[in-house]
Amino acid sequence: MLSPWRNAAAAADTLDTPFNPSMVRELARNLASKSFEAPDETLPGGLKDLTYDQYRSIRFSPERALWRDAKLPFEVQFFHRGFFYRNKVTIFEVADGKANAIRYNKDNFSFGPNVPAFTDGDLGFGGFRIHAPINKPDYQDEVCVFLGASYFRAVAAGETYGLSARGLSIDTGEAKGEEFPFFKAFWLERPVPNATALVIHALLDSKSCAASYRFTIRPGKTTVFDVEASLYPRADLEHAGLAPMTSMFFFGPNDRNDVDDFRPSVHDSDGLAIYNGKGESLWRPLSNPRDLQISTFQDVNPHGFGLMQREKNFFAYQDIESRFEMRPSLWVEPIGDWGEGAVILFEIPTKEEIHDNIAAFWRPKAPLKAKSETNLTYRLHWGPDAPKPHSLARFTRTGIGARGEGGKLFVLDLFGDNLKGIDPDSVKGIVTADKSEITNIVTQPNPNTGGWRLSFQCAVKKEPIELRAHLARDDKPLSEIWVYRWAP
Repeated sequence: MLSPWRNAAAAADTLDTPFNPSMVRELARNLASKSFEAPDETLPGGLKDLTYDQYRSIRFSPERALWRDAKLPFEVQFFHRGFFYRNKVTIFEVADGKANAIRYNKDNFSFGPNVPAFTDGDLGFGGFRIHAPINKPDYQDEVCVFLGASYFRAVAAGETYGLSARGLSIDTGEAKGEEFPFFKAFWLERPVPNATALVIHALLDSKSCAASYRFTIRPGKTTVFDVEASLYPRADLEHAGLAPMTSMFFFGPNDRNDVDDFRPSVHDSDGLAIYNGKGESLWRPLSNPRDLQISTFQDVNPHGFGLMQREKNFFAYQDIESRFEMRPSLWVEPIGDWGEGAVILFEIPTKEEIHDNIAAFWRPKAPLKAKSETNLTYRLHWGPDAPKPHSLARFTRTGIGARGEGGKLFVLDLFGDNLKGIDPDSVKGIVTADKSEITNIVTQPNPNTGGWRLSFQCAVKKEPIELRAHLARDDKPLSEIWVYRWAP
């Protein structure tokens, strides 16, 4: 007997199959009621063991892009299967309330000279990418990519790719190993002429959960995804990560131990920002620890969180090729109440910049129960910064160095319009630390940046130290709260 998904896929192979958004939710609900079926990874012999370079040499022909001939404001190009991307992803076009499967055609791709010959067939796709004119009105730039498991990433105008988002994470950081849900099908709604948004529906599956997603994508100076998700667990999910994202932090001015590199910094993100349910704005600089670090920020109904790339100066990186200063930040804006839970941050040791070693997501306090339904709505902001909810100054750089025997000097730079022209004698630095002594707190304007600087010394030992700092005047905050875990 065919699964509900296979029945639906077979029906959609015929022309003009009726489509409505509730259909994908119903597919996910029905999928979760059945036993899990592993994804189809069957590939012709020549594609089974492609190297990275061989896979990169397979190119979709831009002139064959979906909707190019119609001269619509969005175009779609497709990724071939192979290398890490073996799962067969089924993709449909939706137009006039009807869904039609987009057929794989070998002639739509060019293959490098080292790609082995293979037998043609209905291979499906590895994923796809969306193009839209975000930098020039007459050129379709690449805006976002859906490729691999449930990963996707996007850029805003003037940016290059950096961190990624995911549909769902399960058991991230757990000793038993992480489970990787995957998108098995997408429905792309054909845009109307002059459309400013593109709607994509997705069906997710994994051993423990099935889910449906609706993405409304609006490219621009900030590229915004409105996300509507419905989750249907097959088993109790005690360690689910909602609105998850992954990034890379190799080293920076706060953490470059044992680094022999000409560049001052290498990272796709430099900090985790949180605007919590209490109205506090937190800034947690990232690090590349010697051992796995897990940080938990308990909260109720958060206003937002995200992995930020605040440092936008080329001279902070000195990398002409990677252009880390052009990498986007990603901010999650919950829509509605998310209840009790925590923002979780994972920092994983890495010795190479090719690995994503940072993960952040929302974890509900109560497990997601088997055979339940969880509906979640949120907005993803990909761009140069997070939406600013207040006028408080922000921390822009964290520098750490040795100071005397058994001590560290912390130098924190801030910037904010509320600090301009303020009386320096009225500004106070508030710094606290557990298990340690803080001395020599100094606050002063920085004429070189137009911002301010807060510095202090901290006695360190052989155990981690949790620190908090902010600027205040008359006991009222002038800045967000800097939080940091120093570890030996």
